[in-house]
Amino acid sequence: MSTFIMFGKYSHDSVQEISRDRTRHVVEMIQETGGEVRAIYAVLGAYDLVMIVNYPTMEEVLRISVLISQTFGISFSTLPAIAVEEFDELISKTS
Repeated sequence: MSTFIMFGKYSHDSVQEISRDRTRHVVEMIQETGGEVRAIYAVLGAYDLVMIVNYPTMEEVLRISVLISQTFGISFSTLPAIAVEEFDELISKTS
């Protein structure tokens, strides 16, 4: 499984619908589509929330990003990520 960082922004309407039930539903959607939620954080600044998820492929995380946006009005910018230890090992092989 690959790790992805999903930076979410609420639409005006989606802010009105913030609830534990919606969070639970989003987690269930991710799990039902083959993903795993590692963490969800509410944040201040340019984004409203950050989710750290694992998915087998980029295509699958793209699909859930669109599905959550269509269902709840939360738009995402998603970045692939690897652990810094993996990064260090990868870079050491190229030096």
